[in-house]
Amino acid sequence: MLTVHSFTFSPIAENTYILSDNKGNCAIIDPGCYYDDEKEELAAFIESRRLKPVLLLNTHCHLDHVFGNKFVAEKYNLILHIHPEEKKLLDFAPASGLMYNLPFDNYNGEIQYIIPGNPIQVGEEELEVLFTPGHSPGSVTFYHKNGGFAISGDALFQGSIGRTDLPGGNFDILVNAIRSILFSLPEQTKVYSGHGNPTTIGDEKQFNPFLQD
Repeated sequence: MLTVHSFTFSPIAENTYILSDNKGNCAIIDPGCYYDDEKEELAAFIESRRLKPVLLLNTHCHLDHVFGNKFVAEKYNLILHIHPEEKKLLDFAPASGLMYNLPFDNYNGEIQYIIPGNPIQVGEEELEVLFTPGHSPGSVTFYHKNGGFAISGDALFQGSIGRTDLPGGNFDILVNAIRSILFSLPEQTKVYSGHGNPTTIGDEKQFNPFLQD
């Protein structure tokens, strides 16, 4: 079983997640730590829990989800894992940061491309990779069946969905991905989003105004 630990970082209030197994192996997903004290907070948590980071994952590569990639990769000697369609967004992230007056040092190391349908191992636990584009071209959701939760990035929020007015966004594609992929998960599945509070698949099916028939 994987345990979810969450942090909210940066002026954009992005949710960063650590998933840890019972042996201390952990995956760091969407490290949004921008300020030095945020990076220290993340590292201190890992040290205090005696965790061993084994994976660096991005659901997608908008700037607020990649601020801490370089820090995490260098500190824990990790390779970034992203969907192939997100490489252009990753490369553009520093320019986007300047537009928002949020300059940062981008990850520039080796990249391991993840393929939807091919599971990812965190120790002995498995994450399914679900393709949920629309907010961005290669956005993915990480689903842990045994734990009953999904890390959705900015695809699905409590009562909302990801914005689609950014380059590469598409409203129809996003809504279709949510309905066909995420809504096929059990209704009790807990959804951890890139911003805001967790929700469940059942609640979003019933109450999300963007997803009603």
